[in-house]
Amino acid sequence: MKPLRRTPLAADALDGTDRVLINRMQDGLPLVPHPFAALATDLGLEEDALIARIQAMREIGAITRFGPFFDAEAMGGAFCLCAMEVPSNRFDAVMTLVNAHPQVAHNYERTHRLNMWFVLACERAAQIKQTAEQIERETGFPVLLFPKEHEFFIGFKVTA
Repeated sequence: MKPLRRTPLAADALDGTDRVLINRMQDGLPLVPHPFAALATDLGLEEDALIARIQAMREIGAITRFGPFFDAEAMGGAFCLCAMEVPSNRFDAVMTLVNAHPQVAHNYERTHRLNMWFVLACERAAQIKQTAEQIERETGFPVLLFPKEHEFFIGFKVTA
């Protein structure tokens, strides 16, 4: 897992087509045998060009991942937002240890005392605490757990 960007992209890093593509990918791909080809046609691109744009956006950190979102809770599993306070000189090493766990869905750096935030997605609720305790043992830093109380669906769209 790549770390998330710590600095903003340059204003001209994405063109209008990239921005439309980001918005369209969030709406879901068509359920057809060749979804990238269908999306490419809608955007006036060739399939290879569309895939290259997605890869380029990942490489510069404009998007961090592209794939399906599975609701672990609906399948009997559990999610939990977690935070850690990590000294800046140890951040990258701790991030590497945390991200090595397959239960870590994503990991963000923040600019306050609790500077590392990540989500655990586990097959069973009991695994949340077990995984957090394992991360604590490996890193030497406490993992604070923030279980979900309410669910909100927020869309993120960029100006195209």
